[in-house]
Amino acid sequence: MSEQKISFIKGGHGDIAVHDWSRDRPRFLALLVHGYGEHLGRYQYVARTLEAQGARVFGPDHLGHGLSQGERVLIEDYDAVVDDVRRVVEHFQQLHPDVPLVVIGHSMGGMIATRYAQRYREGIRALVLSGPLIGERTLISDLLDLPAIPNEPLDTATLSRDPAVGEAYQADPLVWHGPFKRPTLRAMQQILAKINAGPGFGTLPTLWIHGDDDRLVLMAESQTAIDRLKGSDFDAMINPGGRHESFNETNKDQILKRVTDFIERVLG
Repeated sequence: MSEQKISFIKGGHGDIAVHDWSRDRPRFLALLVHGYGEHLGRYQYVARTLEAQGARVFGPDHLGHGLSQGERVLIEDYDAVVDDVRRVVEHFQQLHPDVPLVVIGHSMGGMIATRYAQRYREGIRALVLSGPLIGERTLISDLLDLPAIPNEPLDTATLSRDPAVGEAYQADPLVWHGPFKRPTLRAMQQILAKINAGPGFGTLPTLWIHGDDDRLVLMAESQTAIDRLKGSDFDAMINPGGRHESFNETNKDQILKRVTDFIERVLG
């Protein structure tokens, strides 16, 4: 297995940390897009699984997240975050021209990955969305209607049925443990409206994964967007009893096997 490396590139609003599980002559490039308040360092197991399949795995810590610059979890324009992701992708595609790209996004990262696919679909071979924050999100509107955003700690039991996942999350100094910021919620609302307006995925092979006990990003609300966006090559894996972080669930090997099988089918 390769050594994970971290470097920095200039983003639109500060330096962006880029995680890279380097590999010579990769079969494909795997872009990982992390969720709200976390960082790509939490995706080691996913990266190693994809690396064993022949991928060069990489991805950024978003602006205001992890090791990247910016006020913590403050994002005022999600299309600007997509621009940062694009800068990272272009760097690796220059290193490996003509190597197919697979995009894998979780939660808020699923939202960003969806928008990336809408803007750059022709450069993607396959898309994987895990518990994506897409669709009609009434909670965002409800929070914005409040005079003050409540500072309620996340119930880490909602992440996974594995208690160790919640314990590690709670102890992680690079994870944000404070309240949402109003500009970030407004930006989410704006990008969700853009996503809902399309375009859809067309012929882009897409795999949607969701736990049916996800209490953070409700499956039924994601389903509304999935039904609107899905194209001619679409597959879904609904994880019975699964909570929000499918890649950290008690049956994560089964879920990642579904991901790698999907990628194998697409790559042929």
